[in-house]
Amino acid sequence: MAGPADRIAWAVETMRVDPSDRVLEVGCGHGVAVTLIAEQLDGGRIVGVDRSPKMVAAAARRNAAFVESGVATFHCAELADLDLTGEFDKVLGIHVPVFARGEPARELAALRTRLTRGGLLFLSYQPLEPGHVPSIADRLSAVLNDNGFGVRNVAIADLPSGTTLCVTAEIA
Repeated sequence: MAGPADRIAWAVETMRVDPSDRVLEVGCGHGVAVTLIAEQLDGGRIVGVDRSPKMVAAAARRNAAFVESGVATFHCAELADLDLTGEFDKVLGIHVPVFARGEPARELAALRTRLTRGGLLFLSYQPLEPGHVPSIADRLSAVLNDNGFGVRNVAIADLPSGTTLCVTAEIA
């Protein structure tokens, strides 16, 4: 799969979605990853969150059948302010700037309260410059470690669209 979508497909593959998983995607954008995840669910559910009303509307349109069946839901909100019920087995964030460049203490605190015991957080990035992959991986690992998570794995893939990384973490 070439083009920008290969990084999304790779991030979803990295998650190894189980049919019964309860998944949260932070910064769901147009809902491409939601579609890829929802197609694998049988008894599970996915919630997409984005702060852009346009992105949430586009994601809901793209995933209308999954929304209608109750497999997917969408919320327009800042992650730290989102009021969700239930817990999640897996959380995915693909190129969400606050984690790599911001101060994500509030966002990570919110995720810690929503992950199940043994739940996993996946943060994936594809920098414009492949040489930035190590520094982004180091930054993400440090931020996660400083905010109550332990890094389990850092995966790196050379995709047709560019070098991509995914940091997998769990609550420490």
